[in-house]
Amino acid sequence: MSAQPEGPTTARRVAPPGGRHDSVMEFAEASETARVTESGRPPCGSTPPPQALCRPAFATSPLAMAVVDRGGVIVGANDAARALLCGAEDSGGLVGRDADDVLDLHSDARTADAYREILRGRQARLSRTRRLKHPSGHSIWLRVTVSPLPDAEAVLLSLSDITAHRGLQDRLHHLELHDPLTRLPNRSLFFERVSAALEAGPYEGSGTYEGATGRVGLCLLDIDGFKAVNDSLGHPVGDRLLVAVAERLTHCADRAHGATGAPLVARLGGDEFALLVEESTGTEQLAELARAVLDALREPFDLAGHRVSVSASIGVVERQITGTSTTALMQAADTTLYWAKADGKGRWTFFDPERNAHRMTRQTLSSSLRPAVERGEFALEYQPLVEMADGGLRGVEALVRWRHPQFGLLSPNRFIGLAEEDGSIVQLGRWVLRTACAQARRWQVEHPEVPPVFVSVNVAVRQMWDSDLVADVAQTLAETGLPPELLQLELIESAVMGTAGRPLRALQALSDMGVRIAIDDFGTGYSNLAYLSRLPVSVLKLDGAFVRGFRAEEGAPAEPADEVIVEALVQLAHRLGITVTAECVETTEQADRLRRIGCDTGQGWLYSRPVAADRISGLLAAERG
Repeated sequence: MSAQPEGPTTARRVAPPGGRHDSVMEFAEASETARVTESGRPPCGSTPPPQALCRPAFATSPLAMAVVDRGGVIVGANDAARALLCGAEDSGGLVGRDADDVLDLHSDARTADAYREILRGRQARLSRTRRLKHPSGHSIWLRVTVSPLPDAEAVLLSLSDITAHRGLQDRLHHLELHDPLTRLPNRSLFFERVSAALEAGPYEGSGTYEGATGRVGLCLLDIDGFKAVNDSLGHPVGDRLLVAVAERLTHCADRAHGATGAPLVARLGGDEFALLVEESTGTEQLAELARAVLDALREPFDLAGHRVSVSASIGVVERQITGTSTTALMQAADTTLYWAKADGKGRWTFFDPERNAHRMTRQTLSSSLRPAVERGEFALEYQPLVEMADGGLRGVEALVRWRHPQFGLLSPNRFIGLAEEDGSIVQLGRWVLRTACAQARRWQVEHPEVPPVFVSVNVAVRQMWDSDLVADVAQTLAETGLPPELLQLELIESAVMGTAGRPLRALQALSDMGVRIAIDDFGTGYSNLAYLSRLPVSVLKLDGAFVRGFRAEEGAPAEPADEVIVEALVQLAHRLGITVTAECVETTEQADRLRRIGCDTGQGWLYSRPVAADRISGLLAAERG
């Protein structure tokens, strides 16, 4: 084939030794070939080859670009790059300067290592965001992309100005982390700061700075009665109140400025705010801040023509950073805020580990009540009810105990209230009823030669409403074979007095069944004596406070008023056909006086403490003898 003659506009491409084209040299050849006429146009009849267009395209491109040799030195830059990095006033240009100095590519080790690998031809691409100082004084954000040039001992820098985009991102991020109403940091930013404060950890050796304490403090507060403001004055006024509260909290924080700056004030949501004290100096600093906040919020607010007075409740926590987590800190603050509100509102309360331990114990007991019944962790003890006239055993009161695997043997006052709160009292009450009736029947069978003793079982108010007590009792008596007259159900006075509707019908049905109904702790509740005649009550159990008044201490005379009251109650009860049991009988003097007054039965440590079922069996055997 014949060789094609080179045209006047054709640029010859010469391959360098080794077969590689030197792009930098080609760039220079292309620029020579692309000479233009004085009018700026190529000679008439000529068409520049693609290679000849490279340099003008590079020079006039709106995308900022620069060429860097393998040593990291800028060997070429277009006008856009010079304008972006040097400014109109800078005539020095970029050629000859180190790219890593200009673009801060060595500020972190990872970027510096990647950049060096690209210069050596071992890595294909690098992209980083950099914040640079423009010669005019303002800051700019650049997206820097470094790519090797094919077949050349150079790399190309591509620069994008993302300042506007980054500014928008920053504004959106600010909105994301700040409350739009009060402009305070919101819950997300607050937790970021708490986590950062706790992750800082203890400071060691000479690395400590002035004011570093390794401690953290938190005031968590909400506005007392804020809902009433919204409901009575409307949500716009409520919003104005929140803004005004935020301003006062910020003022308090600024006045409490410490070595590490002012406390962070945040709105966590609704009317709940928080003040975070990093590097706190102790509880007194937090107490002073809490007092200042309460004083500031007590001043009335003038809101759109309304004068509003509010108070706040504050939970205060201050502790070492070591061993503290964000969750633990916030749980402590939440708990302490609850205490402040429960103690009367309008106050601040410090976190108390002992009080919290008691609360945690209550939660532990409450959560394990139902499973404990199924696991058989409860047991019954029985306290004798003694005939006052002859001292004979007439009955026993069944008292439940919890053999807790962690806390040991627990008396009823530790868990009955919890059982009533969560409803597990119904399940527990059925177990107590069934167990006590089965034991009473067993005593009756084992000791036929002595008069059978009745068993008295306590019934909680919630059992009257949340279960079919009549059906439960009937089923239990049928299953155990215990005669109804040997079962006594005890209810507290407040649950019986004023009873109507379903509870009254249940009591009447139980009484008609033959079950004895007793009012426990009589004299401390409503004491509506006239109502007694309308109730199917068999027994009044006098509260121990009356009996304790019979006891003379250190030679002082006994209270005559208590004796008069007890005597009147006994006479009234007897006229209504009701027997009377005295609780908390501890001395023979008390027993003698109660006997003279006419009290029917007594219960207390004079006769016996609560004991196991086999001890009652021993007492029955002794009566036979």
